[in-house]
Amino acid sequence: MTTLFTNARIHGTAATAMAVADGRIAWLGAEYPGTADQTVDLDGGFVAPAFVDAHVPATAAGLLRTGLDLTGATALSDVLDAVRDRVLANPGTLLSGHGWDETRWPENRPPSRAELDSVAGATPVYLSRVDVHSALASTALVDLVPAARTASGWSADGPLAGDAHHHVRRAARDSITPEQRRAAQLSFLRHAASMGIACVHECGGPDISGADDFADLLAIEGALPQVFGYWGAFGELPAGAHGLAGDLFVDGAFGSRTAALREPYTDRPDTSGTRYLIADQIADHLVACSERGIQAGFHVIGDAGADAVLEGFDLAEERVGTQVLTGVRHRLEHLEMIDIDHAYRLGSLGVVASVQPLFDAYWGGAHGMYAQRLGEKRANGLNRFAHLREAGVQLAFGSDAPVTAVDPWATVRAAVQHNTQIFGLSADDAFTAHTTGGWRAAGDTDFLAGRLVTGAAATFAVWDAPDLVNGLPPLDRSPTCLRTVHNGTTIHEVSHGTP
Repeated sequence: MTTLFTNARIHGTAATAMAVADGRIAWLGAEYPGTADQTVDLDGGFVAPAFVDAHVPATAAGLLRTGLDLTGATALSDVLDAVRDRVLANPGTLLSGHGWDETRWPENRPPSRAELDSVAGATPVYLSRVDVHSALASTALVDLVPAARTASGWSADGPLAGDAHHHVRRAARDSITPEQRRAAQLSFLRHAASMGIACVHECGGPDISGADDFADLLAIEGALPQVFGYWGAFGELPAGAHGLAGDLFVDGAFGSRTAALREPYTDRPDTSGTRYLIADQIADHLVACSERGIQAGFHVIGDAGADAVLEGFDLAEERVGTQVLTGVRHRLEHLEMIDIDHAYRLGSLGVVASVQPLFDAYWGGAHGMYAQRLGEKRANGLNRFAHLREAGVQLAFGSDAPVTAVDPWATVRAAVQHNTQIFGLSADDAFTAHTTGGWRAAGDTDFLAGRLVTGAAATFAVWDAPDLVNGLPPLDRSPTCLRTVHNGTTIHEVSHGTP
């Protein structure tokens, strides 16, 4: 079957029409010389390669859409009020919420456990911080997992981090029914499609989503975005998984003060964060995956975490040689705090950097969370996208939803309008990192992936973007997605102004 899309403005070309057959672009031009089975008038829409979100835990992102969303809380009282209202509506049912960020509040602190208990009562409550590396847990939830009280990261009255956080998160996760999980996953995937995303990289793992969650997500069928599943753990590759990468934690996050630093946190001089893996463990994982020809990868944010990763790569290279190590194109997630020497070393190793520009938009700048935690000098050196690109590191953009919003154009905008100007990218480079870069990050060797050329997969999005600047929509706003197509199949469509 051949579908002809007409009355379009097609990215990177002078074409106004495109023919799609057998899931691929069969023709681009103005006047189609053949016969189409179906013609779709795009009414002047802007057609561009569909986005790839290169870092998402899908269920958590979906639960934000179906659960208690605290990303808009502007004060400590907002969280307590929201919990009180939800508990009154569903007493005794475990309440899961996400997104609080105390650095934006006048109190500059989260609720204590006593304050949370005052509104939660006997209802178990789990509220993850915006970075998902610490959480508030009510006493009723902690009582379900007594081991949390003796685990690393335990706090008698404050947020839980480290292993204590893993205990309560697992208890909260286990309370979710398979039906609720599927609803959350479908909610996220449909939302992603509505934002012009045709592919997502799931970053699952034992302490993030669990094996059942991971398997259920990969088993979903239908007109939805493609899912590349990365399992963040050592050992065997789960069925359907694309690699042993993603959120295999070397360290934590700045907001929770668990990213591993060479020097202490400015606002907490008693800690330099947490390192979960040492160089030998990192090397062992790289060697095992390289020898099997599968992608390895790690979550790494702080500079001490990056030091451990680079040391691990050096040790692995000594054991398997450069060709074997670089041939798989291993991944690093986030990679926020690196030296320029790190960047060039990673470039020489063929490493993919799966990064999130909205981190800088949310927390960068002179008065942002980065500056609060690290001081302005260190904060200004984070998220060096331009340096990574210049060093030959393949960039792939993602949201890390629910940590940041699923909004690809805002992500492109954040990469261009970086708070540290010299680290920003051109609009074209940022767009490429969020499209072609995502396919490259998953090891796709098809030179045409993420491009609108004859012979390429018909994977594209159509946007309501009447004005273009240098071939892309203006970056002062995010246009509306009218249609998303993956391999010739429509996975999202707006009809008469309504999705």
